[in-house]
Amino acid sequence: MANNSFAYNEQSGGGEAAELGQEATSTISPSGAFGLFSSDLKKNEDLKQMLESNKDSAKLDAMKRIVGMIAKGKNASELFPAVVKNVASKNIEIKKLVYVYLVRYAEEQQDLALLSISTFQRALKDPNQLIRASALRVLSSIRVPIIVPIMMLAIKEASADLSPYVRKNAAHAIQKLYSLDPEQKEMLIEVIEKLLKDKSTLVAGSVVMAFEEVCPDRIDLIHKNYRKLCNLLVDVEEWGQVVIIHMLTRYARTQFVSPWREDDVLEDNEKNFYESDDEQKENTDKGTKPYAMDPDHRLLIRNTKPLLQSRNAAVVMAVAQLYWHIAPKSEAGIISKSLVRLLRSNREVQYIVLQNIATMSIQRKGMFEPYLKSFYVRSTDPTMIKTLKLEILTNLANEANISTLLREFQTYVKSQDKQFAAATIQTIGRCATNISEVTDTCLNGLVCLLSNRDEIVVAESVVVIKKLLQMQPAQHGEIIKHMAKLLDSITVPVARASILWLIGENCERVPKIAPDVLRKMAKSFTSEDDLVKLQILNLGAKLYLTNSKQTKLLTQYILNLGKYDQNYDIRDRTRFIRQLIVPNEKSGALSKYAKKIFLAQKPAPLLESPFKDRDHFQLGTLSHTLNIKASGYLELSNWPEVAPDPSVRNVEVIELAKEWTSAGKAKKENPAKKFYSDSEEEEDSSDSSSDSESESGSESGEGGQSDEEEDSSEDSSSEQDSGSASELDADDRRDQRNLKTKEKADSEDGHKKNEKSKASVSSNDESSSIEESSSDSESESESESEPDSRKVTKEKERKPKQDRNSLAKDVSLLDLDDFNPISTPVVLPTPALSPTLIADLEGLNLSSSSSVINVSTPVFVPMKTHELLHRMSGKGLAAQYFFPRQPCIFGSKMVSVQITLNNTSDRKIENIHIGEKKLPVGMQMHIFHPIDSLEPEGSITVSMGIDFCDSTQTASFQLCTKDDCFSVNIQPPVGELLLPVTMSEKDFKKEQGVLTGMNETSALIIAAPQNFTPSVILQKVVNVANVGVVPSGHDNIHRFAAKTVHSGSLMLVTVELKEGSTAQLIINTEKTVIGSVLLRELKPVLSQG
Repeated sequence: MANNSFAYNEQSGGGEAAELGQEATSTISPSGAFGLFSSDLKKNEDLKQMLESNKDSAKLDAMKRIVGMIAKGKNASELFPAVVKNVASKNIEIKKLVYVYLVRYAEEQQDLALLSISTFQRALKDPNQLIRASALRVLSSIRVPIIVPIMMLAIKEASADLSPYVRKNAAHAIQKLYSLDPEQKEMLIEVIEKLLKDKSTLVAGSVVMAFEEVCPDRIDLIHKNYRKLCNLLVDVEEWGQVVIIHMLTRYARTQFVSPWREDDVLEDNEKNFYESDDEQKENTDKGTKPYAMDPDHRLLIRNTKPLLQSRNAAVVMAVAQLYWHIAPKSEAGIISKSLVRLLRSNREVQYIVLQNIATMSIQRKGMFEPYLKSFYVRSTDPTMIKTLKLEILTNLANEANISTLLREFQTYVKSQDKQFAAATIQTIGRCATNISEVTDTCLNGLVCLLSNRDEIVVAESVVVIKKLLQMQPAQHGEIIKHMAKLLDSITVPVARASILWLIGENCERVPKIAPDVLRKMAKSFTSEDDLVKLQILNLGAKLYLTNSKQTKLLTQYILNLGKYDQNYDIRDRTRFIRQLIVPNEKSGALSKYAKKIFLAQKPAPLLESPFKDRDHFQLGTLSHTLNIKASGYLELSNWPEVAPDPSVRNVEVIELAKEWTSAGKAKKENPAKKFYSDSEEEEDSSDSSSDSESESGSESGEGGQSDEEEDSSEDSSSEQDSGSASELDADDRRDQRNLKTKEKADSEDGHKKNEKSKASVSSNDESSSIEESSSDSESESESESEPDSRKVTKEKERKPKQDRNSLAKDVSLLDLDDFNPISTPVVLPTPALSPTLIADLEGLNLSSSSSVINVSTPVFVPMKTHELLHRMSGKGLAAQYFFPRQPCIFGSKMVSVQITLNNTSDRKIENIHIGEKKLPVGMQMHIFHPIDSLEPEGSITVSMGIDFCDSTQTASFQLCTKDDCFSVNIQPPVGELLLPVTMSEKDFKKEQGVLTGMNETSALIIAAPQNFTPSVILQKVVNVANVGVVPSGHDNIHRFAAKTVHSGSLMLVTVELKEGSTAQLIINTEKTVIGSVLLRELKPVLSQG
């Protein structure tokens, strides 16, 4: 531990960090001998100090150590408050590591993570793609239902991001959101549909995974993207390849007809086992019929073939199962070599691969016969691998290789691994039943094993011989006699029971031996295992029915022993047999058929492979491994009789080509390759980047920059999304610059022409990050804001060039839907508007600068009280609290709380005061002055102020008297965290226009018409929340406004009545968590009568 601290200090180079590290070293491990027993508490204190340091080097050092702790599996959750403070750090490296930490612990520390949610929302607009992606990951890791609307909007915005890395993370977030709230399915499907059209290989695997999780039955979404996915497959990362291949396997089974001809199926299932190679070839030639494979079917098989050489075992396994399930049987053989190659991997991979080979080898033996020696067991193999290899060798056994395999099995029987030796004996038995030529050989070999010293081997041999003899009992009387002699030496209960069963079944064939065996067993009956006792009873019953002269008394003796046995199963069997075979007055009609019951012909057991029934599961899945349907398993459908219409996969390439030509594309390409080529992706990325750069150029001032500055701004904007920029080659960059120059000239000619060029570029860009529906409104907002942005540039002329570039960069990345242009006259350049516009561009809250929005008196004060302390718990002291809805006199950011204390006891309560406070991070409390005494039946009301930090977290503290302390909690309703404000309808609409997008939540309300009168709506809303009434010019729209007590953020509530008995409830606020909670509380109140 001491060495680690030193190493970090040397790397950081920061003086403060070094001092802190040395302090930690001395406190944690004063000597090497006691370093192991040092507590982690002091070490974490050291890290907390480093995180609170003013130096970035110390913070970075601390974060590296914390992430290192997490990587080693150590718990670093107690550092959450210290780490989360640095989430807004300006240092990119610190911010990245903080987000890595938050992704790990956000789900455990949900309340603290929610406090920083506004920071995460701001980070979604960060110029750095890694920060945007990390913020989305953290947001989706907070598993709280109230932030579902925020996550939904964040995913929608991220899915349209210029960076493929951010879009990939949006696809990952879709699955998390769906598991949190399945009701969002329809909206998520729209995002998935959009992302499926993405041409980036980085996104493909993630969005297909989201598709499989959310809507695997929506095959129609794949049609248009099928060929693109097939062609991108080789370039997708390995994890994505596995997901896409499994999805395309299911798709192919629904869209193409079976490539397995009927005669091939018959050939595999019904051909003679001993058919020679010539006969087999002759039959194949006869059965050949012309089969026209769908080109898309062939495309999939052809494009997955190179992946059989992948270094990743999961990819090879995925391709193997695809070939097994959808390729013609003549082509499926190529997967065998790749699967055998995987047997050189670690034991876990071997286990899965061997399981799948075991299933394949049952149906198609020829695939793996050339690699027979690869399945020979090695001494270093674990038992599970040995057993699977035995299974495959059994499946591949035929008359040509059985002699080699039997020699191999003889070696395995001598193995020290007894479980494996027993499995080998079972394998020999299966070979004996499958290949009739070696049945006698195997049986003789098993009889020889009966003289083995190892008891387990002998016992397993007896069990297998018993099964073999059941199939042809008449021929093997000698073996039964030999096994009867072994009863004296074998002690394993299963083997003894098997021998007794065999003698009982064949008692008429060995009439001299059977009674003697019963005599021996009667002597040792009381000391035998329960399983053996049951077979002794059965043997006695059978001999009583067939040879009653010799065995009548012996059987009665055994029945008497069984009558008083300790095991109730044996006592029941004894009573049952006695009534059945010994006739008396009480015997029923069954005793006449006793011989038929006991000596009926038993069906011979089938020695089958345990993998015989696994083929209905898709290979390579968890369900196949477990041989049971696992949760989330998607079954493969049967091949359709008639192939569905293949035209659904066609993409209209000609129209796209025309659009590219009009957009200024110089290259002429083959139309067949145009859909799949990389140049289309490059063209799209160049269009989107030129669009964003032309916006940044116009907003920074048209004539205020030199050509060099313009080039530098281009470079900086291209660096924002390195993923898309790296895909451009040199020629495309030149085309891109020509396009930008043309657009700049158009913008200098006039506004209309500029708008047209932008509209054409945005419409030509198929995979643009901006949706088509919003492109017009965006171009209008850009044109309207141009004069104002020139004004801003003039005011900021003295600032360095980097500042101008960063400002332009911020503007180009803003979501323009969330920031509607301010409707001010363009002709009058009033200087008062400039700071407002700057504040808007920097994402500041405009409500704080508005002078017409003032705090007003509450419309209604509910007198509802909440219990703070019950009189029983408080030993006579009772306390209630309520919210008077007045500005707090103790602080402008505090909520006023009035507490009423009652003495319900018959004695005086002295020194009532607030004790220890357990408040969440950031929360503050102004306590009341101590009360000297409270008389019996007395009551007193005191005031407190609590800064809840705009959250509904509980304020926990101790209410103490002279003798006792009681733990109490105050949790505010969300409506009490607000102060009512007055504002005009015009100002309301203006502020509402700013607070759109992610800052808006809405819900549909259904209620009786009488509940939608103005007075009822007013009463219900102000009862729940402390809001002010905004005058409205429409009878069907009711507006309310308030601001949060802590931050002063506006809270705008709109109730818009629709036709019939429905209404739309809309809440606009920067504090999206509070907005979501308020919406959840208002909705049931407005709905009920």
